[in-house]
Amino acid sequence: MPTTYTTELDIGRAVRKLDRNLLPLMTIFFFLSFLDRTNIGNARVAGLQHDLHLTEKQYQISLTTLFIPYLLSEVPSTLLLKVIGPKRLFPSLLSIWGLITCLQGFVTGFKGLLAARFFLGIVEGPVAPGIFLYLSGFYTRSELGLRYLTGAFSGFLSAAISFMDGLGGKRGWSWIFIIEGLLTFVVGVSSFFLITPTLAGAKFLTAEEKGAIASRLQTDRPIILNGSRFTYKEIKRAILSPHVVMSIFIPFFNASNLFGLSISIPSIVNSLGFSPVKSQLLAAGPFICAFFVTLLSCYISDKFNCRSIPIAFNGILAAIGFTIYICSDREYILYASLYPTISGTASINPLSVTWTSNNSEPHYRRATAIGLMGAFASSGGVLSTWTYPRSAAPKYQTTNTMNLTFALSVTVIAIINALFLSRRNREKQDPVKRQQILAPYHKSNAVGLKADNLECEFEEELSVEANKRAWLELGDRHPDFKYTL
Repeated sequence: MPTTYTTELDIGRAVRKLDRNLLPLMTIFFFLSFLDRTNIGNARVAGLQHDLHLTEKQYQISLTTLFIPYLLSEVPSTLLLKVIGPKRLFPSLLSIWGLITCLQGFVTGFKGLLAARFFLGIVEGPVAPGIFLYLSGFYTRSELGLRYLTGAFSGFLSAAISFMDGLGGKRGWSWIFIIEGLLTFVVGVSSFFLITPTLAGAKFLTAEEKGAIASRLQTDRPIILNGSRFTYKEIKRAILSPHVVMSIFIPFFNASNLFGLSISIPSIVNSLGFSPVKSQLLAAGPFICAFFVTLLSCYISDKFNCRSIPIAFNGILAAIGFTIYICSDREYILYASLYPTISGTASINPLSVTWTSNNSEPHYRRATAIGLMGAFASSGGVLSTWTYPRSAAPKYQTTNTMNLTFALSVTVIAIINALFLSRRNREKQDPVKRQQILAPYHKSNAVGLKADNLECEFEEELSVEANKRAWLELGDRHPDFKYTL
């Protein structure tokens, strides 16, 4: 592939082409995923629980049912993405989950709702981690934070749809599911013709632009263009990587907070004494604020190529919001506390996924790590469905105390993981350590040098094939791979 198209101006233009052609569709996918996952909270305020004669426990079970298939589908789906291809996988999943969401508007009881939520989880679960993995094949590690942004404006749409209460013989909550489901289905079918499968298949780029982007990716992650072969060792290496183990607990704690708030915020606001429609509108406010805080956090994170500090800061921001909610009894202060709470919590999600993606190579190790993050986030989602019982409204004292602990835990984990990765980077700079890591791949081994002979001098660089093998097998453990802090 040509690599002469390398001026800063031209590369910037090529990256902007990627942004224009990839990000709008991926942002819509993320938006629809959020919308269809959390719209049951809006539907509850619009009368779903009353009309279906659901007990509090049955409603919570219906929430939990969505996340169990999420948990089971996320790791396998990220591993299969490369085999099936995004051009077939994403549109198929969106089209099916759009139909299932639409059918939720026609359920008449608990069993029907349960079945719809279960099958929705199967097809919706793979999408978010799949998109994270997909985008990592087009952008450098320092650019991914902003590209992992998602939208969260379901409150506005749900408020508007609530005015359709009674139209066509359907209650307002039914129309929430029907309209949002049809929207997802239309986007899913359309995306069969819109998705760019790979960098090589990007028709909107010239050959020179593809070469320039490929060159940048090769410099950023030398392994990315060398191919990657699936082995169970890569899954094992991801699971046993200390930084991955620490990272996956961040989405568990954060998702428990975020999913609980996302699903329950219309009910939380409604419990403060506002009307259902006003609750829908007011519930959107904290998410609009969160969008701009997330945008700023990801911009700063990309600019300084640092993930841990923004994650820790947003964990503290969320903790401040939970503390205010716990300590106050005034309605408008309780509502105002949702702004720092949701802004901090929502901002952590794209940053944590970016951090893990940045620090996991090769492809299948990264796919496993991202899938594990999704699975742990879904586990947090399961927990979140039981944390906002109506009997505890409006203060939710126990829930918010737990959420405060989780937010602070995210901050502590981010700091510890950053210190660990910093130490690993220093170790890689040690010539003796570098020699020890690369010894099995060096040409000098062929003439009898032992891999554990730390006194030996390597006179030659690794051959092209040996270097390729070293990157494929070592991945992020390669001494030339620098972990992002």
